[in-house]
Amino acid sequence: MKKIIKISLLTAFLGLAFSCSDELLNNDGTSGESQPTQFLTSAQLEQGAKTNLDIPAAFVTGMYAQMIQFGSGGTEGHDDFGHKSYDVFGDMVSGDMALSTSTYGWYRASITELQACEDFTFGDNRQIWRYYYRIIRSANTVIENLGGNDATPSTEEGKHNMGQAKAMRAHSYFYLTQYYQKEYNASEPILPLYIEPIGVNLPKSTAGEVYTQMEKDLTDAISLLSGFNRSAKSSVNLDVAKGFLAYVLGAKGGEDSRVATLTQEVINAGNHSMLASSEVTNGFADVNTSSWMWGIDITETNEIGLVSWWGQIDAWSFSYAAYGDNKSIDQSLFDAIPANDARKAQFFNNPTNGRHLQPLFKFYASGSIGGTSTVVSADYVYMRIEEMYLLNAEANAKAGAEGAARTSLKALVSRRVPDVTYIDALSGQALLDEIYLQTRIEFWGEGKSYLAMKRNKATVTRGSNHLSLVGTPIQYNDERFTFEIPLDEIQNNPFITDQNL
Repeated sequence: MKKIIKISLLTAFLGLAFSCSDELLNNDGTSGESQPTQFLTSAQLEQGAKTNLDIPAAFVTGMYAQMIQFGSGGTEGHDDFGHKSYDVFGDMVSGDMALSTSTYGWYRASITELQACEDFTFGDNRQIWRYYYRIIRSANTVIENLGGNDATPSTEEGKHNMGQAKAMRAHSYFYLTQYYQKEYNASEPILPLYIEPIGVNLPKSTAGEVYTQMEKDLTDAISLLSGFNRSAKSSVNLDVAKGFLAYVLGAKGGEDSRVATLTQEVINAGNHSMLASSEVTNGFADVNTSSWMWGIDITETNEIGLVSWWGQIDAWSFSYAAYGDNKSIDQSLFDAIPANDARKAQFFNNPTNGRHLQPLFKFYASGSIGGTSTVVSADYVYMRIEEMYLLNAEANAKAGAEGAARTSLKALVSRRVPDVTYIDALSGQALLDEIYLQTRIEFWGEGKSYLAMKRNKATVTRGSNHLSLVGTPIQYNDERFTFEIPLDEIQNNPFITDQNL
């Protein structure tokens, strides 16, 4: 039976405190005003949290709720629906997701033509910035309510809330580093680093400082979440926190052995199993799927409609992808999938049909097929156990442990094709190239392509079904692949100007 995310009256009341935080520049780039005195102060919340653990728990629930909230990026745009919005941005910028038909124009100029990445006045820059800093603000409030960054709560519930907040703060900073820095350079100032819910502007911290904080937060979270038995997969647990840290270290580079260790620990924990070949066309719509490590159970109560990830990607969901904004797999990537690979069947393969290469058989909600409902009740996937296998293979290959890399790679690929003996002959760059290709195929449409492109320092050449930049090689660290600090932040934060973007 589906578990419904419920925001209690307490959460709604506490939401008033969040509403004023939207005025803080360090969260959403709108202004530098102080918090009005008629709302609860952080000090009051911290005092209340000492005797009422429902307060930080409510903030944790609210933090996760923002991940699926329409307008959480500060707009009324139909590409503003929480974290999955930026999975789409990343997949499109990387080129693995093609906008093969554009009727409504939500993504064409800004994202697929990469104009936002070259012009800080484009709203998508602000949207990404505002969303992740709102999550950071929520996490900072939880952490402060539980005693601050250096505190260890005395209760198990307090530890688990603290662990989730620290993990989510790191998760948000991770995506900010990926979208706003071309590649890891420890000495480069990149982002303001807020670790307290303060109402003042800060200058940019260096990438080294931001990565150090992410690593500390996730190391703390891993300790704090030991023994945490979550009631729903929407909550970050120990396995997910280790997955976050693996992604952070992988993006930083030079930590391949640690990435291999972390991902192997998640695999060895045995809490999740990879999809079989017969399951890769199951719709990817049920949070109870055994491979899903982290995801959210969407119900009608969540009031998610056509403005959603499903509405933008799934051609069965009676929204944009069904009526003229086709999101398709890149033609060249599709061509690279072997004919006997189960994942080939995820995409509609008929070049004479307008739905050519849409993911009709990967992403679908069975209740939406052939219908006209404007209500979405299919679930969102955030992380799968398959990610741990391919990250493990990638890290081991980079560390020189090619035997271990081939073992992890074969564990996944053997569930997709009948014969994996070709992997035994792979080594060096050929092995890395195969792992990267398998990552792009396995997680198409799930928001992992952009991250993998940067980790593997890839050069992207778009296939024939894109509407722009077809056949143009673009390197991972090209200016066109990195978003800009938004205009509002430049205007309102005196430490950041258009001369030092």
